[in-house]
Amino acid sequence: DDVVAAADLARRAAMVACEHLEGRPLFAGHVALEWPTVPHLVLWHAQTLLREYRGDGHIAALVADGVSGIEALVMHGAAGAIDPQVLQTTRGWPDDGWAAAAEGLRERGWLTGQGELTLEGARHRQWVEDRTDQLALAPYAALGESDCARLRGLVRPLSRAIIEGGGLPF
Repeated sequence: DDVVAAADLARRAAMVACEHLEGRPLFAGHVALEWPTVPHLVLWHAQTLLREYRGDGHIAALVADGVSGIEALVMHGAAGAIDPQVLQTTRGWPDDGWAAAAEGLRERGWLTGQGELTLEGARHRQWVEDRTDQLALAPYAALGESDCARLRGLVRPLSRAIIEGGGLPF
């Protein structure tokens, strides 16, 4: 019953996002896929749409701030939540490319010589995150605070189970 309820809420949000395809190529590609009928797959598809909707907005915010893909990863690693080596390795960036991106960020005053974000770098990163959140708001605003809280409550146990089970097998 919880998966059915979560699937319904997530699909409602995703359908609102579908009204805003402009500038969202990855999202638009997923929108073209047929909706599944089984509730857990409806939830998966809806969450995929919402993730790509937000992701395309994130890329737009990065581009507007003049940050390349590799620079975004270097900044993400410098923020401290994820080891930069993990980001570099899992994305396949060569050492020289990673070093050049870090040097470019240092030249802008966004990264210290020790590979940490400066105050200015942190401000730019926060601007990108805030703008990303603004660009992703429409589907959730349509649900409203109550249904958003309900959706979070319904999917939280599923997320925890996935994490406790070792994550997704890719």
